[in-house]
Amino acid sequence: MTDFMRWLYAHYIKPEIEDSDATGYEAALSLMDTNLNSELREQYARTLEFYASRAFCLGFYTGQGFAQSSQASFGSTQPSI
Repeated sequence: MTDFMRWLYAHYIKPEIEDSDATGYEAALSLMDTNLNSELREQYARTLEFYASRAFCLGFYTGQGFAQSSQASFGSTQPSI
């Protein structure tokens, strides 16, 4: 992972994850937090960093592609009312 992606994760993606609504996932997240020892917790955090960063990139790439393809197909990216 590039230095920029690590910076982006630390300053944008991770705060968004921490501030997001966890309704319905409280029990699973609590189990992850209480049952993992420090080594596994660190590995879990690294895995979360990797997959969250990849998901962000995927959303960026597909969103960018969608805007380009819809503009070419429909002439505008503005929603219709």
